[in-house]
This record gives sequence, structure tokens and C-alpha cells, in this order.
Amino acid sequence: MILGIGSDLSDIRRIQGSLDRFGERFTHRIFTEIERTRSERKPDKASSYAKRFAAKEACAKALGTGMRAGVFWRDMGVVNMRSGQPTMALTNGALARLETMVPAGHKPVIHLSLTDDHPYAQAFVIIEAVPV
Repeated sequence: MILGIGSDLSDIRRIQGSLDRFGERFTHRIFTEIERTRSERKPDKASSYAKRFAAKEACAKALGTGMRAGVFWRDMGVVNMRSGQPTMALTNGALARLETMVPAGHKPVIHLSLTDDHPYAQAFVIIEAVPV
């Protein structure tokens, strides 16, 4: 059963501007350590960060909260499964919100699709509840 759907479009040029202007102050405020490590290794850091920014926005929409109700930027992070497929890891307020959405006898699965085509990055998030 689908519990939430979210999408977001991020302008890579805007993320590049934030990286240029604020540097680590920006990346440490918004992104998890795993996201920073992965993005800093990429030749086009801005595209990598923009996809992750869009994923956070899409996830917050799928949670039904946006960036409020105890859900903060670093409570949601893009991680990769062993296969390389991206998904979201939630902590703190985002995880607490997710737990309230999942019916008894089910577990949450977060599906994430990321893409970019300069100057835009896009993310789609579907939160699903599957029987245990």
C-alpha cells in the first residue's frame, strides 16, 4: 500500500551558487556525512548535491510534513543499497513521522528515483507499506 508520494525539481545552478557562497556551512547544514562524502568525490559536485537536495524535498512531501513538524534536512539522507539502488535513510523526526504512517503488521519501504539533466535535478519518492 502506498503511504506517500513526493517529487521535487532542483536547479543545479542554484546549488552551485550555495556551494560557492557558503561552502561547508551549506553542506554541513543540509547533508548527512554519507551524502557529503559521496558528493565530494564526484567530478560535478553540484549535480550530486542537487539530486540529494531534491530527494530530501521529495521525501518530506511524501512524509506529508515538508520541512516542519520536527522533520529536518539531515533527518533524511540518500543511501545506496548493495545493488547501488538509491533509497532514503531516515532518523530523528523524519523516522518518527514515518513510524506513525505505517500500519500494524507492515514495514516501510522507501523507493527513490534520481535523475539530472543540466541545469535540473529531479527526485521522486514513494513510501510503501509492505506486510511483514
